[in-house]
Amino acid sequence: MSKLGNIGARLYRGEVGYDFIGKRKIWYGISILITITAIVGLAVRGLNMGIEFSGGAVFTAKTSASASQAQHYAESAAGGHQAVVQKLGGGSVRIQISGMDTKQAVPVQEELAKDLNIPVKDVNTQLVGPSWGEEIANKAWLGLGIFMVLVVLYLAIAFEWRMALAALIALIHDLTITVGVYALVGFEVTPGTVIGLLTILGYSLYDTVVVFDSLKEASKDLTKQNRFTYGEIANRSINSTLVRSINTTVVALLPVAGLLFVGGGVLGAGMLNDISLALFVGLAAGAYSSIFIATPLVADLKGREPQMKALAKRVKAKRAAAAAKEASQEDTEDSAPAPADAEDGAAVVGPRHQPASRNRGRGRPSGKRR
Repeated sequence: MSKLGNIGARLYRGEVGYDFIGKRKIWYGISILITITAIVGLAVRGLNMGIEFSGGAVFTAKTSASASQAQHYAESAAGGHQAVVQKLGGGSVRIQISGMDTKQAVPVQEELAKDLNIPVKDVNTQLVGPSWGEEIANKAWLGLGIFMVLVVLYLAIAFEWRMALAALIALIHDLTITVGVYALVGFEVTPGTVIGLLTILGYSLYDTVVVFDSLKEASKDLTKQNRFTYGEIANRSINSTLVRSINTTVVALLPVAGLLFVGGGVLGAGMLNDISLALFVGLAAGAYSSIFIATPLVADLKGREPQMKALAKRVKAKRAAAAAKEASQEDTEDSAPAPADAEDGAAVVGPRHQPASRNRGRGRPSGKRR
């Protein structure tokens, strides 16, 4: 722990660091590849929309039958409708059948009770209309749009429009990857998923704003010096907040991983799966985008300004002059002849020659000059 803290302190002081900005094209390429994979998965497989959005019937019963047996019974009772079965805690199962109304649900409930060998009253039945899910989806899109607009306005006022644009691109990047993972994995999209998606937006922005704030402080009066370019200052800002970002992400991912792998996998809690997967993927993508996407984008956008281009030329010219001066000094030292009396690198020892000014007045009597 002390070693990690020492590394963090050295990163903060700029003594060590990784060139994130210099290798930004690599990160752009990785992000584009992941985003394309997510979009292809979304286009090919599509989202597994939950019954809250598509409408249908939900049957819950306590039984000793396995999930595969319950699915077989449900599809047989529903006359060919596809059934989604989740094993819940306490030996219960949750059976979802889309596109089913009240008249169709009653016979299915009776047939399920018969196949599962339980009373009809022990099979809990809930009907969900598709209009309710459509209303939730519309409100979610509306809330997402308002959130994006407010974020861009705030960042443009608090920082500048380039940072606002970079943060917006990073948010879209995080959402696309998270939705694509849902399509590839096949997890069901429920209102819990929507809640998880809206939650990760705030966390992604938190990491991004921390880096932007450090960059804003470090780039004050940047054009008045000739030592660093804007990209180098941006790189130092990333490194100074890197350990903080890693620690925050790990601390946030640990409980979410518990929800996903323990709560959803071991306990079989369906709603936990919906929320935890969105949080887990979104938190990881948000930490990645704040370091590898948002800040490098700001450096690219700022680097196109005339003032920053002029600064980069001055810094380059100053470093070239310093390198030339150093090379000239090295050549002078190499070409200087060695003392004649020096042997085997030994220093020449002899009488010291005092300056003439120090010998003035010697041999004269003390007192006033005549």
